[in-house]
Amino acid sequence: MKENEDTGGFDASEDDLYEHHRFVAGAGQVPLRVDKFLMNFVENATRNKIQQAAKNGSVFVNDIPVKSNHKVKPNDIVRVLFSHPPYENLLTPENISLDIVYEDDVLLVVNKPAGMVVHPGHGNYSGTLINALIYHFDNLPNNSSNRPGLVHRIDKDTSGLLVIAKTEEAMTHLAKQFFDKTSQREYVAIVWGNVTEDEGTIEGNIGRHPKNRLQNTVFEGDEADKGKPAITHYKVIERLGYVTLVSCRLETGRTHQIRVHMKHIGHTLFNDERYGGEKILKGTTFTKYKQFVENCFKVLPRQALHARTLGFEHPVTKEHMHFETPIPEDMQQCIERWKKYAKNQLSGE
Repeated sequence: MKENEDTGGFDASEDDLYEHHRFVAGAGQVPLRVDKFLMNFVENATRNKIQQAAKNGSVFVNDIPVKSNHKVKPNDIVRVLFSHPPYENLLTPENISLDIVYEDDVLLVVNKPAGMVVHPGHGNYSGTLINALIYHFDNLPNNSSNRPGLVHRIDKDTSGLLVIAKTEEAMTHLAKQFFDKTSQREYVAIVWGNVTEDEGTIEGNIGRHPKNRLQNTVFEGDEADKGKPAITHYKVIERLGYVTLVSCRLETGRTHQIRVHMKHIGHTLFNDERYGGEKILKGTTFTKYKQFVENCFKVLPRQALHARTLGFEHPVTKEHMHFETPIPEDMQQCIERWKKYAKNQLSGE
């Protein structure tokens, strides 16, 4: 971009710019400053950075560069453009070991550890599963979001199974199974509270929370048609006093689906910081209990969620493939502590 003396910013020719963000304001959008609008959508962005981007001519509304005080109106197209490609598109192979559960010529199944981001994104440009995959495998096919090999994803602090496509044909076939809801995915979670029903189904559209841009939420009542349809089937594995070990089977695959749905029915995931599960939501006021829970948080410093099983039809052989991986050590230790605590409570100790 060239320095523009008349505007004190930059010549915002789109020929040499790359789109980093694109949002369409809703039909009911009330007039709102563009810097505040972007704060609601760009994760980890600061108001200062957005204002600086606008000053440099990088913020566009309906293809016209605007200042940070420009008011966004219904149906406006808001874009952020920079002179360099998005960092998440600049993929660098990294020699990171992979826990490969299964591999053949067209696909592999990996067991992702908690703490590993699946694909590069804002604030996470290295150390991801994709960085590892492109180091170990050549010519992985891109999915619809240009992410090599990736058929589906799980959150950074969720552990468990993912299937990776090694050929274009496998990508198409597997992606269709996930879209058609014919793949099978079961998760194990520790949730706050005693889940009263032995099993049940949670249905409710999921979308971005209107007040907390880092959360998703279930829309109800007059807003029930917002967001995207989501269905979660749950079953109690074991009741452990003030927490419950549950199995969750996904019929759909929305962002944070289990985390959002379980919170919606009053059972936030244990130590899920983003959704309030890092607070002591159930139990007593005794100091000894508080210390016990805090020790559990230290043992399991993440949300208590593990993608335990994965099933799908093999793209070539058409054989039904089924994989299961044990609950990881940090989560298992937490479960054992709650088992012991619940047993002691029943025995009156």
